[in-house]
Amino acid sequence: MRRRILQLLGGATTRRGPLDRELPGWLTGLLIGGTLAATLWLERRRPLREGVERGPNHELRNLAMSALSATAIRLTEKPLTSRMTALVQERRWGLVKRANLPPALEVALAVLLLDYTLYVWHVLTHRVPFLWRFHRVHHADLDLTASTALRFHFAEMVLSVPWRVAQVLVVGAAPLSLAIWQTATLMAILFHHSNSRLPIALERRLSRLLMTPRMHGIHHSIVRQETDSNWSTIFAFPDYLHGTHRLNVPQDEVTIGVPELRDPGELGLGSILALPFAGQPASGLLLGDGTPERASLPALPASTLAA
Repeated sequence: MRRRILQLLGGATTRRGPLDRELPGWLTGLLIGGTLAATLWLERRRPLREGVERGPNHELRNLAMSALSATAIRLTEKPLTSRMTALVQERRWGLVKRANLPPALEVALAVLLLDYTLYVWHVLTHRVPFLWRFHRVHHADLDLTASTALRFHFAEMVLSVPWRVAQVLVVGAAPLSLAIWQTATLMAILFHHSNSRLPIALERRLSRLLMTPRMHGIHHSIVRQETDSNWSTIFAFPDYLHGTHRLNVPQDEVTIGVPELRDPGELGLGSILALPFAGQPASGLLLGDGTPERASLPALPASTLAA
């Protein structure tokens, strides 16, 4: 009876398994902080592209956006997903729970499925005009750096909450599985958004498994065929699975951003917060003769990442 009362009140039960707990806060902070420090160091030592915006305003604006997004997540997503993961664990809902796997394998499968379903959500934010209005804020950045990884409109974070809850319930993500996936996702987006020039031989190997800076740089191109590629987050397999990977675009030919917003003066904090509600093309791309196109690609196998 006491256990049932605690469950109804949202309290802990007397028996907790390894999947009932989230990652320790110190470990999450260490992993994310270490990834951020490494990417910032690489961006300074070996930048992949020349910057368009000079000075600290670019980074400060992105950090302000990230603070608003983090607040929105804390107030809307976190309470719901915490409760849903507890229910999944208690009632054994979802796909991975039906498989009855050992804890380590269950976490691994849950992380893969959560990453795949995030790929689906990412595609929807580009394909659905209403969602693109908000996601365009992320793509409107004229530079691609580690801070761009955190630059999302807070309303997009709120709109993603039902999808996140559905991910947890359908996949069957326990508290530990969700925590590991969220930490790995943040580490991955800091890495692949960073303006880091890795040795091309190393990145070609990494790109077979993970999303990398050159791969994701192609996704942030103003050319529609390139924006509609490389949607993966942690692992690259969803793009390879669906044939949406694009690798043979030279990095020095990639123009970052969206074609209708090229003036840094139009991208102040107030402007980008209002951007989803402005009367600009909902598709985020110019039409007709104004649509940027790639005239030709290098004489390189399409499966090979270009330098």
